[in-house]
Amino acid sequence: MLHLKRNLLRSLTRRSILAGLLLSVIMAFYCLSSTVQINIHRMSQESPCLQTQNETSNMSGQESHCVPKTNLMFMKTHKTASSTLLNILFRFGDKHHLKFALPDGRNDFFYPSFFHHSHVRDYRPGACFNVIGNHMRFNRLEAEQLLPPGAAYFTILRDPAEVFESSFHYYHRVVPFTWFIPGDDKLTAFLEDPAQYYDPDGFNSFYLKNLLLFDFGYDNLLEANDPHVTQAIQEVSERFQLVLLAEHFEESLILLKDALCWEMEDLLFLKFNVRKGSSVSRLSPALRAKALRWNSADWRLYRHFNNSFWAKVEAYGRHRMERDVKDLRRRNAEMRALCVEGGAAVDPTGIKNTELVPWQPMGEKSIMGYNLRKDIGSQHAELCRKMLTPEIQYLSELGVNLWVTRLWGWLKDSVFWLS
Repeated sequence: MLHLKRNLLRSLTRRSILAGLLLSVIMAFYCLSSTVQINIHRMSQESPCLQTQNETSNMSGQESHCVPKTNLMFMKTHKTASSTLLNILFRFGDKHHLKFALPDGRNDFFYPSFFHHSHVRDYRPGACFNVIGNHMRFNRLEAEQLLPPGAAYFTILRDPAEVFESSFHYYHRVVPFTWFIPGDDKLTAFLEDPAQYYDPDGFNSFYLKNLLLFDFGYDNLLEANDPHVTQAIQEVSERFQLVLLAEHFEESLILLKDALCWEMEDLLFLKFNVRKGSSVSRLSPALRAKALRWNSADWRLYRHFNNSFWAKVEAYGRHRMERDVKDLRRRNAEMRALCVEGGAAVDPTGIKNTELVPWQPMGEKSIMGYNLRKDIGSQHAELCRKMLTPEIQYLSELGVNLWVTRLWGWLKDSVFWLS
């Protein structure tokens, strides 16, 4: 018996050492793949994109001469239902044969580095694109260089307490200082005393404080009363004509439809990156308050655009909004029944087609997905397939060689297979 225990201990020790070494390789690889840093205030010397088509924007709410807006910059923020919105954008681009500015080698524009035009696959000086939509750390000057004048800029926000909870769950295994938080409930322990654990210079630390502000290109260590937060809100307001809210997703889509002159059929969606209920930490009122204090700059940002969002709803008309949301929900329910086997998302282990399995966080399988019905008629087959296709697989269909992303996926899964 003692001999068996010693062999087991040696085996576990070897596997732990291998896992540690492989994790070190992952961190080094991840750092090297994100090393390009660009000064957000530097004006590029490359030739800017020139407008190639005459569009009329409806961002001002004018109904006359309304045509579908097809030059689009979607600022994809983290943990805000942005993957669901990106699938809508991908399908709209496919429908209108739009030219996407796509990343090269991975599924983001070298995040967390500031966005730079050189991150775009097959970029050439003066290249002009219709759509930018993948994760980036926003750089206004660089984004404007790739789109025609008059392009529509929009983004989406979510309650910062919920962003923090989701981000902590999804990323804490790649934020090394969280490994030393004691106990099973690391999120609660962290929020009870963030200063004890948070390392502002730590690897990937930005994921766990004011992540929204960081995505927009600002310092995530700012507090709500800092004048730079006021400046950030003003600059986001000036650049983004529409800021959507994840908590009111259907209302957001209706406002987007009105602003971009889209059709209701362009808004059909299935929710992506939905987590199993067992993986979600339900924040008590006390913990929620702590999360908002910890992310106070994001909370101020969110409150500002929550107010502007409901002002836009009032301008659109409450009764009109209720009618259109009801219509959208009805159409979505019909498409879900038509496309999805069983009509609902399933655990990732229950997804039959591996091409429909969404990307999972390190160390677990908590992100749900869908099974495609086998009896879909030819009229809806392609739409259903695209509605169920996760972001990584859709990017592959659009021609992105995701070798960095896939290697990273293999490495992260290998660590927890060894451990």
